[in-house]
Amino acid sequence: MSVQSVLEPLDTVRAELEELYRDLHAHPELSHEEHRTAGLVAQRLRADGFEVHEGVGGTGVVGVLAHGEGPVVLLRADMDALPVREATGLDYASTATSADGEPVMHACGHDVHVTALLGAAHLLAEGSQHWSGTLVALFQPGEEHGDGAKRMVDDGLADLIPSPDVALGQHVLVAPAGHVGTRSGPVLSAADSLRVTIHGRGAHGSMPHVAVDPVVVAATAVVALQQVVSRSVAPTETAVLTVGSIRAGTTANVIPDTAELLINIRTFDDDTRQVVLDGVDRVVQGICAAAGTPHPADVERYQSYPLTDNDEGTTQRVHEAFAAVFGDAVVELPLQSASEDFSDVPTALGVPYTYWGVGGTDPEVYRRAQEEGRLGELPVNHSPAFAPVVQPTLDTGVSTLVTAAMAWLAKGEPPAV
Repeated sequence: MSVQSVLEPLDTVRAELEELYRDLHAHPELSHEEHRTAGLVAQRLRADGFEVHEGVGGTGVVGVLAHGEGPVVLLRADMDALPVREATGLDYASTATSADGEPVMHACGHDVHVTALLGAAHLLAEGSQHWSGTLVALFQPGEEHGDGAKRMVDDGLADLIPSPDVALGQHVLVAPAGHVGTRSGPVLSAADSLRVTIHGRGAHGSMPHVAVDPVVVAATAVVALQQVVSRSVAPTETAVLTVGSIRAGTTANVIPDTAELLINIRTFDDDTRQVVLDGVDRVVQGICAAAGTPHPADVERYQSYPLTDNDEGTTQRVHEAFAAVFGDAVVELPLQSASEDFSDVPTALGVPYTYWGVGGTDPEVYRRAQEEGRLGELPVNHSPAFAPVVQPTLDTGVSTLVTAAMAWLAKGEPPAV
């Protein structure tokens, strides 16, 4: 089997990939500051014979490896870390800080993604006699800001690479390491972050009758906003609305002029998305009007992630390829309320895509937690204690990318769907 032929040398590079992973984990970089990571990526791609484009969208890297006639397959990994202080206790834990002194940690597993794609790129380059076509390895910055994919597209990505037939991506998740999850249709939610500024009229804390208190207005809005999902969204649809921050004032005896709410919305359908966005505006402006604020509230959408909506035919093809390699370890990926900007690339390029999950939790730890009803206590992505077990997570991450790519590139395979 051509897939197994490409994967066979994994044993010889496993130790090197594990060392690379630990190095990346110990040296995380925030969004759009991934200079060291990008340099390592470019160096390794060139060593494997890729044509390399650096600085795409800021710190993005794209490698192109052409090997005869055939489909063009794009594989993607994100590179950025988070402003989180690591609490894993690992001997390769990050002690890095940003230029502003913030702690930095690979708390979302992007170090796994980079290592897996570099490993897959190496194996596919070494095993090129088993496939025909073109491999595009895309390493994206700024996923945590939700703008890295768009920056690469806006920086002329389409002119740097041959037009792909398919785009493929993955994410390490809290699930038994060695397991792989696929899902057709919506798989990751769309996300919108809103900044709501409520304008009041400040005064001395002893004279509330001459003020329009934005703190009270904001507090009323926080409670009322909880009704947007429960009373505006159909019970058969899914949506999440979270007020994650409320800020106002500087001292106890001063009523401030303004108050600010930061709101996050997650939806799986464009119509539901608009219902919730409209509901936020309606509720906030109505409460402001009732309170007599001097101006309507400012409602700014400052960050958005697209819906990740896996193409059915592409997903089925990848699922069947995974089943042939991983057997019963392939499961249906549950609907995820997390968000990604991966789909901005294939959407802009006009190609089908699928995005799957790989487990990163020690299987025995996961099993015990499941038996004891403690799955909710396992450290999740973005937690200071999030630490994917090195193996079999890396082997699986490399193997899934190779297997999915070979579903199109393997000699004798049918044309891309």
